[in-house]
Amino acid sequence: MGAPKFMLNEFAWDERYRVPRADETLTPALVVYPEMIASNIASTLKLLDGDANRWRVHIKTAKLDYTLRMLIESGVCNFKCATTLELLVACRSAARDILMAYPALGANARRVREIAAAFPDVRISVLAENEEQVLQWQGSSVGVFVDLNPGMNRTGIEPRHKDEVLKLVRAVGALRLQFRGLHYYDGQYGGVAEGERTKAAHAGYDSLLEAVSEIERSGANVPEVITAGTPTLPCSLTYQGFRGRRFVHRVSPGTVVYNDATSLAQLPARFAYQPAALVLTRLVSRPRGGVVTCDAGHKAVSADAGVPTCLVLGHRELTPLSPSEEHLPLAVAGGASGPRVGDFLCLLPRHVCPTVNNFDSALLVRNGEILSVERVTARGREEPLLGNAGNDSFAGASASFSGRSEAVIAPRRE
Repeated sequence: MGAPKFMLNEFAWDERYRVPRADETLTPALVVYPEMIASNIASTLKLLDGDANRWRVHIKTAKLDYTLRMLIESGVCNFKCATTLELLVACRSAARDILMAYPALGANARRVREIAAAFPDVRISVLAENEEQVLQWQGSSVGVFVDLNPGMNRTGIEPRHKDEVLKLVRAVGALRLQFRGLHYYDGQYGGVAEGERTKAAHAGYDSLLEAVSEIERSGANVPEVITAGTPTLPCSLTYQGFRGRRFVHRVSPGTVVYNDATSLAQLPARFAYQPAALVLTRLVSRPRGGVVTCDAGHKAVSADAGVPTCLVLGHRELTPLSPSEEHLPLAVAGGASGPRVGDFLCLLPRHVCPTVNNFDSALLVRNGEILSVERVTARGREEPLLGNAGNDSFAGASASFSGRSEAVIAPRRE
């Protein structure tokens, strides 16, 4: 279990990733490819036997209203999110069922209640792991998932503590709230090989089903069981215990919408996933022999997953070194001359989710043409004080190069 996270160390160049009008583009720039997004959505739905209802996609990766609408148009209607801004954007994007998959407390919980009241036609749920968390939802329309700790030791009740789980389910019912099911995010297996990952995940699912059985023996119904982020998606798909049950089993990968150098290494090649979000960068310096520098430091390509932060498409001779805020040095292998100052490179992030969150806007490119510039509408967080009026500073920010302007969300923002 202690193996380091692995990632791709190279990815071949594909002409579909070329960015037109690069000379007019401010770098670093987030570039999103709708053709690849559509392919990744289709690949996921194929894995789910065409049943979009089985996917509760986490939108911490997607972030763009444009991408959320692509998912919805593909039949996906169940979502997860981690912030109130993501929740608001999902509601405004016509999502029908959203789980706030993060412990909401205090003002954060009151904001969720505000959003739920403003969108009565959207089914909104939250997580809880103790009775105090359940109490704050009394009198609201918000549903409750009991959060289980699969060994990630981040949040939740350990499944083996079945008495605690059952006590919490009863507390939800006693307050006349809707018990929506169990949330089980087994995200701790991303850095282990596929065979060992599957064995460990399946053992955890056995324990999860014991908790389900305990609840059902008490006379309560478990409507839904949620498992699997991106690394354990194959594990959930092959676990037979989820088939033929009374509950609806949903998986919740989010990274697969865009993919990154980590997810493409973790998931089988037969899944046919493709990178759908890259960072366009310029080479800005050759500080010494064997090293070149581009303008995509950790304020562009996130460094949270470690170094290297990315790989360079079509340039196996380049190895990203430790970044600073705005600079990314690249080692040039052997005696290769490497790119010249002013050349453009396309970077595939090691972790795409926080990378997308680093950008205010994304350039949409399809078939060698720029479609539009879209706001990363769920980037960052809402304004920190409850009760402040929202502002319209971001309204009309989604505009195509032809000058077309579309109505976009004007959230409560910083």
